Amino acid sequence: MLSLEQVSYYPATASRPLLQQVSMGVKLGHMAVVAGASGAGKTTLLEVVAGLVRPSHGRICWQGKPMGQRQRHRRCGLVFQFPERHFLGLTMGQELRLGHHRLTEEHQSTVLTQVGLNHVSPKLPPERLSGGQQRRLALAVQLLGNPQVLLLDEPTAGLDWSVRESFLQLLGQLQPGRVLVVATHEPQLFAPLQPHCWQLQNGQLKPC
Repeated sequence: MLSLEQVSYYPATASRPLLQQVSMGVKLGHMAVVAGASGAGKTTLLEVVAGLVRPSHGRICWQGKPMGQRQRHRRCGLVFQFPERHFLGLTMGQELRLGHHRLTEEHQSTVLTQVGLNHVSPKLPPERLSGGQQRRLALAVQLLGNPQVLLLDEPTAGLDWSVRESFLQLLGQLQPGRVLVVATHEPQLFAPLQPHCWQLQNGQLKPC
């Protein structure tokens, strides 16, 4: 179980806290959807959980035990809203091998099959992929680390309806044995996956 206990984040450059005493819990095999308007702090919340940002106050725990920044970074995988901006590899294969120098062809093939990209040549540059395929590649990169917590920032933004539906099906397949936390301004899209829904507004998190 992933739990946040009274987590606040107040960067020195901000006029007010971006997160104020946020508390939530998500069990293994379940999804939490954090809804909110642009600028509500959804991305910041994911970055805090992922260990990219250190909270000003509060604790982030796994199975009841507090996690430090490094522990969160190892246990969590974060897929950004615009993953194509973060690709560094010249090909899909290079992108997958970044940080995974001992990656075997078998493991690479398994992960690409898992996200539905096994039919795409690993020699293809990431910028040649469609928007939906780029999201799947970003997911594959994170899945190589076998994260117990998968964090997704606006994963359906900019995708057409047919691509959204197949991507949601993929998330449902990835859900067992993991905690999924999705930040979105379209929470209704995730209703078929029966998530726990939270609303983030003015830095405060409340159940929907």
